[in-house]
Amino acid sequence: MGIRIDVEQCTGCGSCVDACPFGLVGIVDDVAQIGDGCNLCGACCDVCPVEAIIIEVAAEAAAVDDSHRGVWVFAEQQDGQIRGVAYELLSRGRELADALQTELCAVCFGHNVGGVGHLVAHGADRVYLIDDATFAVPQEEVYAGELVRLVREHRPEIVLAGATSFGRAFIPRVAAVLRTGLTADCTGLEIDAGRRCLLQTRPTFGGNIMATIVCQARRPQMSTVRPRVFKRSAPDSSRRGDIIRVDFDRERVTARTKLLDFVRDLTEKVKLEDADVIVSGGRGLGKPENFGIIRELADVLGAAVGSSRPPVDEGWIPYAHQVGQTGKTVCPRLYIACGISGAVQHLAGMQTSDMIVAINDDPNAAIFEVATYGIVGDLFKIVPLLTERLRSG
Repeated sequence: MGIRIDVEQCTGCGSCVDACPFGLVGIVDDVAQIGDGCNLCGACCDVCPVEAIIIEVAAEAAAVDDSHRGVWVFAEQQDGQIRGVAYELLSRGRELADALQTELCAVCFGHNVGGVGHLVAHGADRVYLIDDATFAVPQEEVYAGELVRLVREHRPEIVLAGATSFGRAFIPRVAAVLRTGLTADCTGLEIDAGRRCLLQTRPTFGGNIMATIVCQARRPQMSTVRPRVFKRSAPDSSRRGDIIRVDFDRERVTARTKLLDFVRDLTEKVKLEDADVIVSGGRGLGKPENFGIIRELADVLGAAVGSSRPPVDEGWIPYAHQVGQTGKTVCPRLYIACGISGAVQHLAGMQTSDMIVAINDDPNAAIFEVATYGIVGDLFKIVPLLTERLRSG
């Protein structure tokens, strides 16, 4: 898409100058000009009395190459164990593949990775496995090069990966080399069966808008998806599939970087996205020191500590603890929200939790609309009492 001025039509009236919410329009030599940074909102088009401002939409893409078939899931592993997001993507990928009447494949790179057969039980028809010591540690260039090679050879139409720190780092390299589209950090995936297009939904503008993105002209269509967005389906041990071991030529691959060390976040006792129980604090805590009562309750429960966005923005707690559209999506068995009002952006990241307990002194707080149990009262009295009762058994 783009925007242009019909200089023959433009009268230089200036209506567009006042209408632009970003101050990007000016009049030069009696003709409107639009500066860099235009987001094509259309405000200037709406007010132009002579229709001299035109937003041009790309023509409908021609039919894509029919040789692309199949849905692929990159099954990321860490320390020889397949990460949970791979199983979540296989669950959704199975539905997408069935809608397209095609096969679902998993791709796994690693060394002595355990549980590769579980990928078949969770929905994969075929698993492409590279087992080599080179892949024991994550190296973006090496991983990207091998995934590009496999995609070019087998020509899938959809490639999905987890929006983990490593997935966010190496999947864009793959998309760039393949010169195809990538939608990052998706929270929803659907199929337009008529066009065989993947409808990729993700938050934008700080989580205030949900955008659905379509890659019409290029294949494969690529997405990274947040962990815990999709439910992991139960494994079916009766499923049968092929595990194809792919040869790896070390001499062909070079990397300009080398992983020296991997430093774990020692402050995160329980990983937020993998936790069965999460205790989260919000703006109602008032100041950073008050997260102490949240951590005490979390310690008693063996839970992870979460947060809504305001405390993170204020610097009270690191971003790694943020739950919501612009943070992490979680799905624990128990989610305890303390002093969280329940903005829609936060709810989008935790409302699929099996049980939600909300503690807030405002009986009209939106969090109570999704809570399984609600406690209206002072969190500074309720949370310590709850912690003490759990400690005493």
